[in-house]
Amino acid sequence: MQDNWTKYIEKFNRNDEEIYSQMFPNGEALNWIEAEVPKFECPDKIIEETYYFRWWTFRKHIKEIPEGRIITEFLPDVYWAEPYNSINCASGHHIAEARWLKKDKKLVREYIDFWLRGKGNVTSYSSWLIYSIYQYALVSDNKEYVLDFLPEMIKYYKTVEISNFTKYGLFWSYDDRDGMEMSISGSGLRPTLNSYMYANAYALARISKWAGDKEIIKEYESKALELKKKICEFLWDETDEFFKVVPQKNKIQKIDSFSFEDISVAHNVREAIGYIPWEFSIPNTKHDIAWKYLSDKRYFKAEYGPTTAERRHPKFMESNPDHECMWNGSSWPFSTTQILNSMIIMLQQGRREWVTEEEFLELVHIYANSHYRRNKFGDLVNWIDESIDPDNGEWISRNCLEKWGWREDKGGYERGKDYNHPAFCDVVIRGICGIELNEERRLCINPLIPKGKWDYFMLEELPYKNHKVTIGYDCDGIRYQKGKGLWVELDGKVIGQSASLSKLSVGLEN
Repeated sequence: MQDNWTKYIEKFNRNDEEIYSQMFPNGEALNWIEAEVPKFECPDKIIEETYYFRWWTFRKHIKEIPEGRIITEFLPDVYWAEPYNSINCASGHHIAEARWLKKDKKLVREYIDFWLRGKGNVTSYSSWLIYSIYQYALVSDNKEYVLDFLPEMIKYYKTVEISNFTKYGLFWSYDDRDGMEMSISGSGLRPTLNSYMYANAYALARISKWAGDKEIIKEYESKALELKKKICEFLWDETDEFFKVVPQKNKIQKIDSFSFEDISVAHNVREAIGYIPWEFSIPNTKHDIAWKYLSDKRYFKAEYGPTTAERRHPKFMESNPDHECMWNGSSWPFSTTQILNSMIIMLQQGRREWVTEEEFLELVHIYANSHYRRNKFGDLVNWIDESIDPDNGEWISRNCLEKWGWREDKGGYERGKDYNHPAFCDVVIRGICGIELNEERRLCINPLIPKGKWDYFMLEELPYKNHKVTIGYDCDGIRYQKGKGLWVELDGKVIGQSASLSKLSVGLEN
């Protein structure tokens, strides 16, 4: 592969106002990228550039603390954070990105240790932390390390049960503690925490199988099964064909009706969080019809979207003069990541009636294309921040904060710059390049690229189950001189080829 990353890193450094620096300042960015990042190229240069941009910003958030290292969400200190400016809301996304680093195998482990045994407040926000740790084990093949945390993970699950579980068999959450403040639906029985806790229970059952603990397996398989049933029973609106929030002011408030027809129009809404259950394989195929709304401009589709709430609702993008973070329609990269993750799972499962590779790749491009901003000189610079206007690409939260004079009580100057709330590179690796995670010692490659759309792509030296994997596609065999079609290298040796982009599955040697 030709060196296509140096020009990107030099551009990012040149255009950057480096305000807050942690372990790896801009002067070390290129060396860090060359050492740690699986190299990627493709014909869509916006996706390619954004892939490197997001690794470039991710590097900024690696922070050294007395107990090791963590991954931050904000670069400046914000008062609502926990020790060392830590926030657990996006911990699942942080682990999803960090697990692909080529050499630094300790970062994820130090980060997990911080949340489960260190000073991190693991329940400050809702999260799918246990599930992300389980998936880390699938990538790293380090089951022994994860098994050592089983008692702490069970303690975490039970803590959330005590604080948030309701008599209805579902978890209650405050939208702000889902990291989705000022949403139209508000607090209640939400697809967010309930999906996360299903995923956490599922992961605990799978991890317990590695330990051979039949009692824990049975307990958490039962919890997962019951949650899945309740989500599909109570949070699915048959009329609107969507997973939605059942409003509830607090977890002890009595719910008089689970019929969405009885819910006030002020809170009865389709929101992007309704797509989260697919990320964890919760819905049945009958629910897949909900995806028709994602590609409909009357609902979620937008040039810089998708929106976080359907356009048809009267409170869509309703302004609030005192709040800069609104989940009432603006596009949030955090939410876009979750939607793309759900699309990956659906397509890997062959559920293509309502979702296609074309739609997936289009949304990845839309997401990548949102990573820009016009600076004060009118130049287009690479950018990631909090919320974005789905129709014009303006960073809403940033505009508000700038207008308010970068108030200290809102986080200070350029609070959201290089915001590390969503993922992107993991979406490219698992979705576009097609790495399917599994518990077996197998390498499964299923690129989600429409036939005839791209002539080539390559992902080089990806760490997977203690091997280095290179994946390439070359429509005519000229670019990479490896033959026509899809090919896979393991530790420098070609182990699988296909004349097309069809799925490849090969065993791994111990």
